[in-house]
Amino acid sequence: MPNTTHLLLAEDEAALGQIVKESLESREFTVDLAEDGEKALKLFEQKSYDALVLDVMMPKKDGFTLAKEIRAKDDSIPIIFLTAKSQTSDVVEGFSIGGNDYLKKPFSMEELIVRIHNLVARKKLQSQSEVLTLGEYQFNFPKQILQFQTEEPVLLTHREAHLLFHLIKNKNQVLDRSLILNKLWNSDDFFAARSMDVFISKLRKKLSKDERIQIINVRGFGYKLTC
Repeated sequence: MPNTTHLLLAEDEAALGQIVKESLESREFTVDLAEDGEKALKLFEQKSYDALVLDVMMPKKDGFTLAKEIRAKDDSIPIIFLTAKSQTSDVVEGFSIGGNDYLKKPFSMEELIVRIHNLVARKKLQSQSEVLTLGEYQFNFPKQILQFQTEEPVLLTHREAHLLFHLIKNKNQVLDRSLILNKLWNSDDFFAARSMDVFISKLRKKLSKDERIQIINVRGFGYKLTC
């Protein structure tokens, strides 16, 4: 089936992994199941996937370590973490190393499926052949490349590119904080908000060569990109 979403699921709890795999396959996903991080990495290197669902606590290679190694090879594939952890530092670490979303165990299959669909659909936006101009910068959204004048292009991360895309599309308007958090992080909780603040800081630095460009924090509402 050409439109089937192909997933890599890494889960060391055999019973849970099989239940999730069968549930997803009943909804027209195709799923490869790995019982540990090393097997998951080998599968990732051998096949092509639309999204990854990674358990954080796994033998041989944990989910965070696995995600770091995958991000070194592919900076755009959507990654969802499954975790029993809920401490601030754990969640922030997951976002900071390139995770796109996380679900705390136990979770509902319906919620997992919705989040997978949202992330895959968002990634497909990159197929749009659109190059945006921002001051002295050219932003190639599909390729996630930002270039200042004729200097060497800078490769943005998956989330940096999507955040910048929405800021540019709403230039000179306030980008609602809650709306963009739910759109890109699938949550507007404390952890997601803290993660977005970090990404805003990164974008400010990468756009700093054109002094006309400002990302303004409109307290209580969101951010406004001006140029």
